[in-house]
Amino acid sequence: MAVDLLLGLQWGDEGKGKIVDVLTKNYDIIARFQGGPNAGHTLEFDGIKHVLHTIPSGIFHENAINLVGNGVVIDPVIFKKELDNLSKFKLNIKEKLLISRKAHLILPTHRLLDAASEASKGKAKIGSTLKGIGPTYMDKTGRNGIRVGDLELDDWKDRYTALRDKHIDMIDFYDAKIEYNLDELETEFFKAVEVLKSLTFIDSEEYLYQAQQAGKSILAEGAQGSLLDIDFGTYPYVTSSNTTAAGACTGLGVAPGQIAEVFGIFKAYTTRVGSGPFPTELFDEVGATMGRVGNEFGATTGRPRRCGWLDLVALKYAVRVNGVTQLMMMKGDVLSGFDTLKICTQYKYKGEVIDHLPYNIEPENVEPVYTEMKGWAEDLTKMQEDEQLPKELNDYIDFLEKELHVPIKIVSVGPDRTQTIHR
Repeated sequence: MAVDLLLGLQWGDEGKGKIVDVLTKNYDIIARFQGGPNAGHTLEFDGIKHVLHTIPSGIFHENAINLVGNGVVIDPVIFKKELDNLSKFKLNIKEKLLISRKAHLILPTHRLLDAASEASKGKAKIGSTLKGIGPTYMDKTGRNGIRVGDLELDDWKDRYTALRDKHIDMIDFYDAKIEYNLDELETEFFKAVEVLKSLTFIDSEEYLYQAQQAGKSILAEGAQGSLLDIDFGTYPYVTSSNTTAAGACTGLGVAPGQIAEVFGIFKAYTTRVGSGPFPTELFDEVGATMGRVGNEFGATTGRPRRCGWLDLVALKYAVRVNGVTQLMMMKGDVLSGFDTLKICTQYKYKGEVIDHLPYNIEPENVEPVYTEMKGWAEDLTKMQEDEQLPKELNDYIDFLEKELHVPIKIVSVGPDRTQTIHR
């Protein structure tokens, strides 16, 4: 059976966690394929908010198996905290949560390297979450990393010590000196590793192949967003993994021909956390209102998100790169109350009007060209049917569908899993 794929089409924070939670009832297996604890997937139901960082968003569904794939990097300390937060729900973690032996581990010194590197950049900081993600992927591609499967080997602590010592030498290289107590960090790390070792490790590519042969339905869950992809994002202000559809193949061991539906998630406007270009960013009361009404704070970092109008140029780019077959629009309710809405449909790039995402979208090169549409005043949060949506919102959706050539199948009108309208 083919694998469906769900991913974000902007700079992350699109609402992937909620949609995975909504869709999980249709799938036997939910599989994370890249990223690490820099992700923050927020689920809200029964009046309670849950934030997951590494564990797939189907964990609260009784019948779903949740798999952490080989493309993910795992911080045992943060993973243990996630498990502690789940303990009150009496979930059968041993059976419901599977971890690929080929997933890489984030060591305490990876986080220290991240902090030293970012501090040394001064004003040129890329906005790292300081979770050690970048240094861990660097060790992965440099063939120095420690993987989950290494924990089953007798010499894994020797491997750990060799890599830790190498990291300490690298930390000393940076101009920006950071304070740390490695003994404390390692005590916490090794306790967390013992918890991790109590879970179920699998050869995930074989597991998924056999699941497909048995007719199991699989949903691959992405983290971050397409515009943060290491290859196709706004480099260098990106994450360290492939967040686009291709990353699902390398992050799970699934052949490209096995991908069926590609669900693309986007907000009705645009947000970004941290550094990097953002052509439609607003610095006025409109942007402040979006942030306030949309509760735009990073689920992982707590940092306020920068807000702006929907960037259709960037969204088209993400749709094409990923081969999106269905779209889900999040936070339509946040735009209620604006008399006029703007959509960026083109860029003025170095004096020329263009329709595509160019190599560089820094503000000195790019100026957004807007199409204006009439807004709506209705409160969407209590609406449950497509027919209840105001005409102006349907006009907004129709415009986007015509421009993107992909149907918008879901409109989210609030954070709870029940505030989801299927079109």
